[in-house]
Amino acid sequence: MTQLDKKSLLEWYIEAGVDEATADAPVNYFATAPSLRGDVIDEAIQQAPKALDRVAALATTSPSTSTLHHSPAAAGAAARELADACQTLEALEAAVRAFDGCAIKKTANKTVFSDGNPKARVMIIGEAPGGQEDIKGIPFCGPSGLLLDRMLAAIGLDRTSVYISNTVFWRPPGNRQPSIEETGICLPFVEKHIALVAPALLILSGGTATNTLLKKDQSISRLRGKFYDYSNGYLPAPIPTTLMYHPSYLLRSPLQKRLAWADLLMIKKHLNDKGIL
Repeated sequence: MTQLDKKSLLEWYIEAGVDEATADAPVNYFATAPSLRGDVIDEAIQQAPKALDRVAALATTSPSTSTLHHSPAAAGAAARELADACQTLEALEAAVRAFDGCAIKKTANKTVFSDGNPKARVMIIGEAPGGQEDIKGIPFCGPSGLLLDRMLAAIGLDRTSVYISNTVFWRPPGNRQPSIEETGICLPFVEKHIALVAPALLILSGGTATNTLLKKDQSISRLRGKFYDYSNGYLPAPIPTTLMYHPSYLLRSPLQKRLAWADLLMIKKHLNDKGIL
């Protein structure tokens, strides 16, 4: 195959949406591959039956572990139990990083918990980590993150005056939208996250965050431009909440930036009226 043919094939793959290969578990391609000596292979073969016996015994004595990875209801219940026990952001982050009940963690590179100032009066909840977020472990750090930073700067905010997270903490394969099961499993963590930060204003960025937290099965275009009261079982009182288009959507649909600007002005006025800005 010529160099030109290789380039054309690669361009065709990218246009078709095939931009990376995934497996059941993340692979560190920067690590040096170990050499496989004959004695190491022989030892592995000898140990294989013992390892299978240990796995079988674990599955028999701990059925809840097996159920956790196959039942969204069981995984959600486990997440709720962990979230109930967390009394600090540090404890919640540790619980999320240790949690194995959400399948998308298996194909993700990093857990993406939060960014910004945990003492900020404004909290933003987005959709899910993307490719750059999965590499760096920081929400909104790719192209959509750069646009979000410019949007915040336009109304006098930045990452020192807001706190940012997502509805799920791991990148879905291929940058797809997280499923209802995945957001449902992570929801207890997100609810406790909001309660521990206790913002004066909650901003939901995009349809996934809106539908997950406000339980409104309508498009952003119908729901935007208003304030809502958000509450969950961890909050002593509802939190004023509003919506905005997700920056990744605005990158695909630049004509909607005029509506996004109107939403930003509404947010700025609210923050000024409440003495937050």
